[in-house]
Amino acid sequence: MNLQAAHYSVGIPLTFTAPTKRISHVIRAKAEPTDKSVEIMRKFSEQYARRSGTYFCVDKGVTSVVIKGLADHKDSLGAPLCPCRHYDDKAAEAGQGFWNCPCVPMRERKECHCMLFLTPDNDFAGQDQTITIEEIKESTSKM
Repeated sequence: MNLQAAHYSVGIPLTFTAPTKRISHVIRAKAEPTDKSVEIMRKFSEQYARRSGTYFCVDKGVTSVVIKGLADHKDSLGAPLCPCRHYDDKAAEAGQGFWNCPCVPMRERKECHCMLFLTPDNDFAGQDQTITIEEIKESTSKM
C-alpha cells in the first residue's frame, strides 16, 4: 500500500494539484480545536510514542491531522476519541472508552488505525517521536 492509499484508508482527505507530473497534497483538519487541546494531545502523543516504542508517520501531515482530530474530540466530547473511525453516536463511544486514544487495539497489539503510533517495522513509520506545534499548524493550515 502506498502512502496515498494509506491516507485514503484512514479517511484523511487529500487534495491533489493537477495536471502536473508531481503529485502534491495538503492535509486539512476538518475541525479547529482549541490551541490548548492541540498542545495537550501533542504532548500526550509524544509521550505515548516514547513509552510504547512507536514512531510517527514519515509524513508528519498524517500525525498532525490525527492530533488535531483527537484534540477536537477532547474539546467536543471530553475524551480523545479516535478521529479515524465512523461512529453512530460519538458521545456514547467516548463514554465506553474502547476507541479513546490510545484505543484498546493499540494498547493490546500496537495496532493504530490512525497511523499515529507506528511500530518500527511499519513501512510508513518515520524516525521521529516528536512533532512541534509549528509542524502541526503548517500541515493543517487552511489555504
